[in-house]
Amino acid sequence: MARRRRDARGQRHPRTGAAVAPAAGRYLGHADPPAHARCSYQSRTRPKRNARAGPYGRRALMPQPATEDLRKCIHCGMCLEACPTYRVSGLETESPRGRIHLMQALLDGRPATPDLTIHLDRCLACRACETACPSAVPYGRLIESTRAMLQERKPANPWLLWLFGHPSRLRRAFGLLSLYERSGLRRLLHRTGVASRLPQRLRMAEGLVPQMRPRFSRDSGGVVMPRAPMRARVGLLTGCVMRESFGDVHDAAAALLSRAGVEVVIPPRQVCCGALHAHGGDLQGARELARTNVMAFSEAAVSAIVVDSAGCGAHMKHYGELLADDPEWADRANLLADKTKDLSEILLPLAGQLRFGPLPLRVTYQDPCHLAHAQGIRAEPRALLRLIPGLELVEMREADRCCGSAGIYNLTQPEFSERVLDLKMADVVATRPQAVVTANPGCMLQLRYGLERVGLDVPVYHLAEVLESSALAGDELRR
Repeated sequence: MARRRRDARGQRHPRTGAAVAPAAGRYLGHADPPAHARCSYQSRTRPKRNARAGPYGRRALMPQPATEDLRKCIHCGMCLEACPTYRVSGLETESPRGRIHLMQALLDGRPATPDLTIHLDRCLACRACETACPSAVPYGRLIESTRAMLQERKPANPWLLWLFGHPSRLRRAFGLLSLYERSGLRRLLHRTGVASRLPQRLRMAEGLVPQMRPRFSRDSGGVVMPRAPMRARVGLLTGCVMRESFGDVHDAAAALLSRAGVEVVIPPRQVCCGALHAHGGDLQGARELARTNVMAFSEAAVSAIVVDSAGCGAHMKHYGELLADDPEWADRANLLADKTKDLSEILLPLAGQLRFGPLPLRVTYQDPCHLAHAQGIRAEPRALLRLIPGLELVEMREADRCCGSAGIYNLTQPEFSERVLDLKMADVVATRPQAVVTANPGCMLQLRYGLERVGLDVPVYHLAEVLESSALAGDELRR
């Protein structure tokens, strides 16, 4: 018989379907379901969700968890081993099942004390539990609704809307980061060892400062014309962090689309997608940003909206649900959600129009949580990478397990973030890659930080960068 793992306290992890640990049961006193109600569901992959009206259907996202959503959980425990925070802690309260108990406790009138809410704060919202769940519990909606309820009682991280909702403020913030790097202060802190002696939260924040890269060449809007017979006209989301720190990724994405015969429109009035606001419980801020983007892309008259950031794409496919209770915006939000596509979804059907050149590189691919679990997109990025001559794709163990970035989680919960990252780094190192490829800015920053921590001098690339490098190599061959 397989031995059960023990947690840091020496206690055994509960088997699937085992009774809920007292740590969660204290809040609710809820018994585990009878044996006949338990499930032995084994599939780790759920089909893609219908983006219309959001990934969970047409009901609006409300500032409290819905009872019918909570009741879908049969407490079978299939989510436990899929949950990164449960795996690093062994605690029921750090699992989806335990957190659902806590959500119900809040609805039942239990006080939102710090020793209860801390477990909700520690949720990565990676939605790996949704992939594992046999009952299709809409956990992503539950955690966002619960955080919205707590946000109404006691606002947290109010600087989110202040910073990310205003491009000029974000630009100034990144300007300061650029000055920090260009002045040589960052090199000095690392050379003298001061950076490694900073408190954990500051040390991690410093380690996550993005390398200053070129701004998006079409930052103020415009159109990138197709370089082949025109096949489509699409919009490109520039976002906030992507626009300020990963402009070269946008340039690569636009160049690839142009090569494939796609006209790329960059609406100048677009803003941050609002994902960070929604994840943090600021639904009002998320809705304001969503309305602005709906208007901006409606005016652009495009057939699709291409997103090269997994978290942004997952959230925009959620706009229909976010604005479902707003009669003026609901239909337009649903239309935008239907049109939103990840870059890999658009490129793969057009891959025959792209001429990839050799790129001798051994890479491993990290699935962004909000691409694999939230959007069900796993095959497309890998299929594109396998089209590159000379590139060797080596799969890491559990490539779709969270790296610990989760928006700003690595800043608000640095201890748990690093523990989750340590698991990911062990899997990355085992593949002996020459580069790591992913498709989300937060993952890129987190993975770079993790590789530096383990002393592995390996670059982290966005999928678009690798594909465009190969396409440029193809150009050289044809000259």
